[in-house]
Amino acid sequence: MKPIFKAHDLSFEEMIDEATIHARVQEMGTQLQELYFDKNPLFIGVLNGAFLFAADLIRAFESPCEIDFVRMSSYKGLRSTGQVTITLESKIEIKGRHLIIVEDIVDTGNTLYAFCQDIEKQEPASVAIATLLIKPEAVQHNLKVDFVGFEIPPKFVIGCGLDYNEQGRHLRGIYQLITSIF
Repeated sequence: MKPIFKAHDLSFEEMIDEATIHARVQEMGTQLQELYFDKNPLFIGVLNGAFLFAADLIRAFESPCEIDFVRMSSYKGLRSTGQVTITLESKIEIKGRHLIIVEDIVDTGNTLYAFCQDIEKQEPASVAIATLLIKPEAVQHNLKVDFVGFEIPPKFVIGCGLDYNEQGRHLRGIYQLITSIF
């Protein structure tokens, strides 16, 4: 039986376990290191959800780099509002820098698309996107996501920094919403 977690009024069951996530993040860090080991990239973590993934990915990177964070959101409860709100912006000069945007999940892609539009205006040397999760069926924009941990179906998930109304971020695995229990 899969582990169950209750957040507020909803129940979630484990979809991807901690060991599987750890192994994949290590692989992603190695891939990034091969491409950026001598470029001192700037990792930009998208708060709040990507903070745990960003920390693990940077530890797996094992080369000189910098990190900064932005805070953006488009979710309320279980659904995207369709409106992207940026409440904390990077203060580091990014012109001519190699950027790696670290996202917890690419769902509709609205948040990431809006952010990438702003970033490109600042003339970075390159921009890559690394995400722990992507829902290919839900993406509504032509986004090039360069490094993907896992492709998942369009289900609501929590864990590894992702939350449901601020609950579940601490979970070491990825948990999916249980729509019905028989």
